[in-house]
Amino acid sequence: MNRKQLDQQVSVSEQLSCEAIALLADAGIEVLVCNRPEGETEDQPSNAEMQTAAAEHGLEFVAIPFPSGQMTPEHCRQFAELLAGGKQVHAYCRTGNRSSNLWAGARALSGADKKVLLQSARTAGFDVSGVVAAFAAE
Repeated sequence: MNRKQLDQQVSVSEQLSCEAIALLADAGIEVLVCNRPEGETEDQPSNAEMQTAAAEHGLEFVAIPFPSGQMTPEHCRQFAELLAGGKQVHAYCRTGNRSSNLWAGARALSGADKKVLLQSARTAGFDVSGVVAAFAAE
């Protein structure tokens, strides 16, 4: 697992194995968020498998799935509501890119400084400029 921290509350990564969830729990993660549609690839664990593994380690499991390139403002609102709870969150998708864009959209909805979002994502190796530009237009 290549975990990348986006801010003090949120980290992201590529697809996790069920076994990697123990490492997240040890690191203080409280909520695991899946941003992949069920069955996107044949090798990905099912949401039921991930939810069971998360529960075994005391993590809440939430699915906010969407195909790559098809994130909507509603997905961002759902993630923003989750983040408002203040728990430590780890989101994953195929590469971490979808999850980082979702984070940027959610934070932008909550009024975060867009330059800070861009820099934080860039430091973690992601480009969220499209999302930030879209929210700047609103």
